[in-house]
Amino acid sequence: QVQLVESGGGWVQAGGSLRPSCAAPGRTSGNYARGWFRQAPGKEREFVAVVSWSGSSTDYTDSVKGRFTISRGSAKNTVYLQMNSLKPEDTAVYYCASAPRFAPVGRSPVEYDYWGQGTQVTVSS
Repeated sequence: QVQLVESGGGWVQAGGSLRPSCAAPGRTSGNYARGWFRQAPGKEREFVAVVSWSGSSTDYTDSVKGRFTISRGSAKNTVYLQMNSLKPEDTAVYYCASAPRFAPVGRSPVEYDYWGQGTQVTVSS
């Protein structure tokens, strides 16, 4: 069982920034693609961003391109989501997810086998 620990969510005014992180303390290597998804009240969970296991490849949903940046820390097993120019429509619970070892980047939740508990991001207008 892999534990994913998220932190760094919170409340911010529109135009502000947040930087949630996702750590995997039980993993000694970073050979796992890591994604961020979000779920707003009454809506389905949606893909936000993903970084490949090597860190060389990233993918973003169109609504966050140019505003969000996903990256891996130097230890590889921590992933960050830098969120700039936040909008009220970004308000949601953000979930970190881990894919199987060496799996390619993917946008579907079914491609991930471990999930964090979620961190709330609230953007006020």
